[in-house]
Amino acid sequence: MKDLIVVATITAKEGNEALVREALEKIVPPSRAEAGCIRYDLHIDLGNHASFVMLEAWRDDAALAEHEATPHFQELIKTVGGKADVQILKLNQLL
Repeated sequence: MKDLIVVATITAKEGNEALVREALEKIVPPSRAEAGCIRYDLHIDLGNHASFVMLEAWRDDAALAEHEATPHFQELIKTVGGKADVQILKLNQLL
């Protein structure tokens, strides 16, 4: 089975750009340390500095579920809730 790929687009609402960026930067190191994490990379949109993209690769659905239950992920949700719009794509590579 191929890795589970997640593309999370997080767009900070006006006035919350720094708070959202800081929260996203904070979650990267502990997420990368998780056993099921293959990739966890934060990017910023060069045309819109309120928009961030997290490119993730996980061993499988269970690894992603474990990640979503961690204290650092729950803290991120609490911190950015209502302060950003979030879109999540979950993908499997075909070729």
